Amino acid sequence: MAGIVCTGETYKQVVKLTFTKGAALPDPARLFNVSLDGNARRAIDIREGEVLDADAFKALVQAAVALNLQAAAKKPQKQGQP
Repeated sequence: MAGIVCTGETYKQVVKLTFTKGAALPDPARLFNVSLDGNARRAIDIREGEVLDADAFKALVQAAVALNLQAAAKKPQKQGQP
C-alpha cells in the first residue's frame, strides 16, 4: 500500500477514522465530517447507530491507496531496496 491509508480510534461516543492524506482525496459523498480545516488529514466520526455509505467508503479507501502508490512511485528508490 506504500504508506498509511487510514487509522482508527475508538472513543466512548464515536469511532474515528482518520485519513492521513484526506485533504487530497475526493469526497463527493461528504463522508469526512471532522478535521476539515487541516492541510492534510480528514476524518470520519461514526456514532452508534449511524450507517456509513459502504460504496462511498470503499471509493475513498481506493482513492487513498492510489494516492499513496502515486507518491511512492515518485520517490527515488534507495539502493538495495526493490
